Amino acid sequence: MNTENLHTKQDFQNLMLELLNPLKPFYSEGRAGIHLGVTSTNYDEKAILMEAFSRPLWALVPFYAGGGREDWFADAYRRGLVSGTNPQSEEYWGNPGEYDQRFVEMAAMAYALLFAPETFWEPLTASEQDGLADYLYTINDHEIPCCNWQMFRVLVNIALKKVGKRYSPKRLEESLALTESYYRGDGWYQDGDSGQKDYYVPFAIHFYSLVYARAMEQEDPERCRLFRDRAMLFAKQFIYWFDEDGEALPFGRSLTYRFAQVSFFSACLLAGIEPFPVPVMKGLIVRHLRYWLSQPIFDRDNVLTIGYAYPNLVMAEKYNGPGSAYWSMKTFAFLLLPDEHPFWTAEAAPMPELADTCPMPYADMLVRRYPHHVTAYAPGVYSPNGHGQIVSKYGKFAYDTKFGFSVAKSCYELYENCPDSMLAFFIDGYCYVRRICEESEIRENEVWSRWSPYPGIMVETTVVPLPEGHKRIHRIESAVSCEAYDCGFSVAANLSDEFSREESGRMSQVANKRMACRVEALGDGGEGVIITADPNTNVLYAKTLLPAVRYTIRPGVQVLETLVTATV
Repeated sequence: MNTENLHTKQDFQNLMLELLNPLKPFYSEGRAGIHLGVTSTNYDEKAILMEAFSRPLWALVPFYAGGGREDWFADAYRRGLVSGTNPQSEEYWGNPGEYDQRFVEMAAMAYALLFAPETFWEPLTASEQDGLADYLYTINDHEIPCCNWQMFRVLVNIALKKVGKRYSPKRLEESLALTESYYRGDGWYQDGDSGQKDYYVPFAIHFYSLVYARAMEQEDPERCRLFRDRAMLFAKQFIYWFDEDGEALPFGRSLTYRFAQVSFFSACLLAGIEPFPVPVMKGLIVRHLRYWLSQPIFDRDNVLTIGYAYPNLVMAEKYNGPGSAYWSMKTFAFLLLPDEHPFWTAEAAPMPELADTCPMPYADMLVRRYPHHVTAYAPGVYSPNGHGQIVSKYGKFAYDTKFGFSVAKSCYELYENCPDSMLAFFIDGYCYVRRICEESEIRENEVWSRWSPYPGIMVETTVVPLPEGHKRIHRIESAVSCEAYDCGFSVAANLSDEFSREESGRMSQVANKRMACRVEALGDGGEGVIITADPNTNVLYAKTLLPAVRYTIRPGVQVLETLVTATV
């Protein structure tokens, strides 16, 4: 995929179409669904097809609103919106129920009515408009989760209002008020009653808030100003999640949405705010897209796959369907900008000057910038009600833009559990790691947590960032004898990576032509070991080795100190 020339509006329009054109053979006859695969989800087949249909709209809407011209998709989506919402059609999406996935997909349709009604709404007949509006209105008749989903209801209602159809002022205000209750500070929200702080803050809550700010400026200026102000605050911390090469932190759930990671900055442009100069935001978006589109994330039909840096169902959530990855098309929100906007002529600029360390207490995270990579130190604060691999996605000591993290295939063997950036206790053939901490604190230059991996074992861990890595100090009070493995980052270890490995005394190290990780015991005891991880456990690299130090744990209190050095 050609990403060398990403400068003009035409360049980005061409790229967007290059990403979506491969979908054309897979649309249903009535265009209300796209069949992209046979893997399943926790929602039904009709919703899977609807999801695949709706998500390209996140790019097509700003494309048409910004003056783009392409007839095939415009016609397909008009037909699909009609057949999908017509109960007499074979392609009817079905009656929504409580907490239904269909409500998620309605947000993209609301986006279409808000910003490109001349393409997706006005050409419909009066009865077709009524059918679509009535279907969208059902989001007001059912319960939806207390999380970022509340903003789907907000977008649907303001879209119905804008096109002169029935909407629910009561439900609109309820959802806005509930979303307001999620706000924590410094621009950070939590994702509803889950309490999680992850990419749903930038690519969901802030994204939709900035859509609201663009669409409702005249009707609700005070709230629109608030949304813009919070986005400005948030941007000052969120930019730390990206390294100088445009790669973002792999952290939390829904990573299969990939380059949606940078869509927050696209939404800033859409809403007319500049937390950083336009050339800086353009540079970040361009580098991010170039990184992602250089990875093997497409199948043989050039369709986006489930996975992260390569196709991977091991790390997927139960709601990842064959079309889910096209949520990434949110990044093209900037296509809505007019031809004369300075974004189209600006030269892509490097990252701005940033401090080495950024404590983010409202995100439960401390971020340290290193040459060519970024590491986030996390205490293990998240909801216990996960969707898949939640311990791996939130519970590790460190997450890194270049090393990524690994997900477990089982808890039976170390090589299947692959506990990178974890202190793993091996007891009776099982591997136990930090799940959710009992107490935690984000300090100016360290992260502290108190946690229990196993009955009779209590651990207090302090992680201290250093110029080339970090130090871990574990105070362990144990009633059982066992072994514990303090593990570093996983390192890519295909033959083409030209890797080397070393186990020597209290140290182990894995290096390849791009990066290296060394793990060393600083006190008495400890033995350097290397774990050969099962393939497809790391989200960035299909084959990895994991350097670690093995400690003997005895009943009583002991303190372990481990140095992890990570260089790129």
